[in-house]
Amino acid sequence: MRILTITRSKLFLLIAGILFLSGRVLAGDPESQAAHEADTHDTTATAEHNDEEFKAGEFIVDHVTDKYDWHLWGPHSDPVSIPLPVILYSSEAGGLSIFLSSKFHHGKEAHNGYMLKEGHIEREDGAAFYDFSITKTVTEILIASLLMLWIFISAAKAYARRPGQAPKGLQSFVEPIILFVRDDLAKASIGEKHYKRFVPFLLTAFFFIFFNNLLGLIPIFPGGANVTGNIAVTFTLAFLVLIITLFVGNKHYWGHILWMPGVPAWVKIFLLTPIEVIGVFQRPFVLMIRLFANIAAGHIVILSFVCLIFVFGSSSAAGGWGFMPVSMAFALFMNAMELLVAFLQAYVFALLTAMYIGACVEEPHHAEHH
Repeated sequence: MRILTITRSKLFLLIAGILFLSGRVLAGDPESQAAHEADTHDTTATAEHNDEEFKAGEFIVDHVTDKYDWHLWGPHSDPVSIPLPVILYSSEAGGLSIFLSSKFHHGKEAHNGYMLKEGHIEREDGAAFYDFSITKTVTEILIASLLMLWIFISAAKAYARRPGQAPKGLQSFVEPIILFVRDDLAKASIGEKHYKRFVPFLLTAFFFIFFNNLLGLIPIFPGGANVTGNIAVTFTLAFLVLIITLFVGNKHYWGHILWMPGVPAWVKIFLLTPIEVIGVFQRPFVLMIRLFANIAAGHIVILSFVCLIFVFGSSSAAGGWGFMPVSMAFALFMNAMELLVAFLQAYVFALLTAMYIGACVEEPHHAEHH
């Protein structure tokens, strides 16, 4: 799996050499009416061009948010991209509507009463609808899922063909990580008695986050989507953790949450119990925010270094070219750091999840029980 550590998706090194071209059209012959009109037209066009300043904030937000197509190259006004399926349903406006996002022509045209406005689909008549579209994030999740299935099914078949033999190929990459999650995370945090039934979920969460983090470092298709930097994805993962902790908690766990022994009743009612109940929901919330913030921040920092080239280049071409080596050096350094973050965030999510589950299934100590 570590061979997938290719450079970062949001780096877009190709655009580093594309700087703003500045220039001004010299005035023509003032005695010639035709030349004067041409000069006026050129001056107006130049002024409009100069007003089109590079907006770093919009550039960064455009690359870290979800999209209805997969941008490959070219300007955002007329890019080369892969259209993705748009699936919309409105009971008020004709039922189900399925088409490719290319029908919007990058937000320039409406289709079937729907229009793409600032990255979001809206109804022209304002009617309510449900959006089940296969966006860039959804597509990347499907790609990561297929990649995981291929890797683990291949490794499982290799074990079946060579029982009891030393691992090789994909087995040698997968096995150490599986053993690490099983022994150092699940068994150590949950306990010898209960850890086995939670290992599949912990492995799935770990590899899902890890694979999507690594795919996010690939600058070209099929990589480049900001999956784990999407708050909806991290919310879903955290919600699953919350559901598990709510349903696997034993009597001992809920007894300490709702009515902690050895504490005066008024303290339980007005202080400890509300705090503990809030903590039950706060822990998955922290998981969601931590993963989302760390991955999104990495994308934003690298894009910020790239944007500095355009910011300096907007004043002069020499400034852009002069700052480009510095910007690229910092961006590559941050990209190398993100390789470590890709593993650390998967590790932290799985570790904290195992600790939360371990607290839910922990058996009462003998002295306390007595």
